[in-house]
Amino acid sequence: MLKILGEHYYVDLDIVEKYVDMTEVASIETTGSTDTKINIIKYELVKLMLDVILTENDDVDEKLGLSSGNNLTLPFKLAFNTLLNKKIINKY
Repeated sequence: MLKILGEHYYVDLDIVEKYVDMTEVASIETTGSTDTKINIIKYELVKLMLDVILTENDDVDEKLGLSSGNNLTLPFKLAFNTLLNKKIINKY
């Protein structure tokens, strides 16, 4: 497991599912099939923030811990803090 900013983090996929409000709704037709409905705005924002975090390519010295986070990009910091606040990213 790799450290990020001195800690181990993971993406909680169950929280992502709840956050984007993935619910199954019965189809209008009487075929018995169900459709999945999501909140597209939340889905796109979470997708974009995870993309920013997963594609950050700045070299970080893990021995410095949180003090090495000063050279991270603003989009990374904002995405990481937002996902951490919404409990989509959690400490392991």
